[in-house]
Amino acid sequence: MLDNVTWPSTDYSRVPYVVFGDQAIYNREQERIFQGSSWCYLGLEAEIPNPGDFKTSFVGNTSVVVNRSANGAVYAFENRCAHRGSTVVRELSGNRENYTCIYHHWCYDHEGNLIGVPFQRGLKGKGGMPREFDKCEHSLKKLRVETYRGVIFGTFDHDIMPLADYLGPRIRDILDTIFQKPIEVLGYMRQRMPSNWKLYWENATDCYHAGLLHQFGTTFGLFRATQEGGSFLGACPGHSVCYSIFGSDEGSVSEGYEGIEAYNAEMKLNDASLLQYRDEDSDQRGLIIMATFPSVIFQRIANTLATRQIRTKSPNEFELYWTYFGYADDDEELRRMRLTQTNLVGPAGLISMEDGEAGVLIQRAIERERHASSVMEMGGKGPIGDQDHLVSEMSVRGFWKHYCDVMGYVPGSSS
Repeated sequence: MLDNVTWPSTDYSRVPYVVFGDQAIYNREQERIFQGSSWCYLGLEAEIPNPGDFKTSFVGNTSVVVNRSANGAVYAFENRCAHRGSTVVRELSGNRENYTCIYHHWCYDHEGNLIGVPFQRGLKGKGGMPREFDKCEHSLKKLRVETYRGVIFGTFDHDIMPLADYLGPRIRDILDTIFQKPIEVLGYMRQRMPSNWKLYWENATDCYHAGLLHQFGTTFGLFRATQEGGSFLGACPGHSVCYSIFGSDEGSVSEGYEGIEAYNAEMKLNDASLLQYRDEDSDQRGLIIMATFPSVIFQRIANTLATRQIRTKSPNEFELYWTYFGYADDDEELRRMRLTQTNLVGPAGLISMEDGEAGVLIQRAIERERHASSVMEMGGKGPIGDQDHLVSEMSVRGFWKHYCDVMGYVPGSSS
């Protein structure tokens, strides 16, 4: 299957359904994307503020440990013992001076270096490791780690370009906005979804669906296709940003949504405090969704701030890990607003719940479709570029362009 994937169009406006369920393609994704030349999101520095603090994370389906050493530096390594392959760290987070595998008690430091092997010289002159055994040759597999604005990224490719270049100026600009001040982590949610991870990535980069699928957001003005906004691509087309301007469509909503059930002017909230909005940057961008290839979405919806990390599990399943945060200097009212608005997003969110279900509906329907393809022409065919409106799938096509480049697929032919 790897060498027989047919991409029907050269402008990425067609995507073959086979890429959403094939095991061999999934395996190649792990090798070329997650284990390859990509900077993958690992977490936030605010989660490991003190020396010895650690958290477990994932790069694709590979478990990793990210931690802060005694000298304050951040390191990450694969969570797999160099001895017999056992999981070393089983907790989600904590504080450790070192890490000891429970199986045979091989011990590692914060950088992943092997520092202890029980009975290395044997007992009473018997047993033990060969004399030429060198602990320096048996470290845990280390990641290269860099941070930007307190966001931790890691990669298995130690020759990759610097993180700042990989992100590019447009993505860094949004990170400068979202992480403009020291943050405070407010909590976590996670969910397993029985669908391919790329279906969720399509959803997160798709401006077109948001003003239709999400009746709550459309009716109450969190996001509507009639609002001003748009989308743009990053340094590589795998990165993209979708944004909308809060309250910019007064007077045009009814006409724009005439005959479309996604908007219901008769719907009212018993408690409107859920929709309180504070314009924190004086730009009225009530929604920012930024997808940074290949593993994280950054969001600002109203006053909620969160990261969504994609953790692949199989061709038909992935985990979405949400980290909610605010700013350390938030006043009491703003902190309450952020916590209240978490009801909008997450596994059971008044908006996000539908995103997860959309991928499941597709996965079930295309399971046996090995030769059909999706159609993505909203916003135009041909060249892929920025859009100054919200009725577009251009950013989704940008993702597929970069995906094909990394995976070695050539649209318009059998790759």
